[in-house]
Amino acid sequence: MNCKYCAFEMADVGTTPTLLELPPGLMEAARLTPDGLKLELALTLYRQERLSFGKARELAGLSVIDFHRELGRRKIPIHYAIVDFEQDIVTLKDLGLL
Repeated sequence: MNCKYCAFEMADVGTTPTLLELPPGLMEAARLTPDGLKLELALTLYRQERLSFGKARELAGLSVIDFHRELGRRKIPIHYAIVDFEQDIVTLKDLGLL
């Protein structure tokens, strides 16, 4: 990329895409593609508990399985609170699986 500011769109479902402008040479210095930058951003925000699993996965553009694999590869723990567990139990009961 050879531009004054490198830019690419980051879209969220149901909202207007956001255009992210980066200083020249940043992508090359970081040795990242736009998809690689989105993955790194998603993983960082997930690790900081600023994004949920679903939102981070969506930002990264990965399937549930692939995002789980990436978290495991990087030894990033999955956030799973008691309230999530309790909701999963309710859902399983509603589905007749428990």
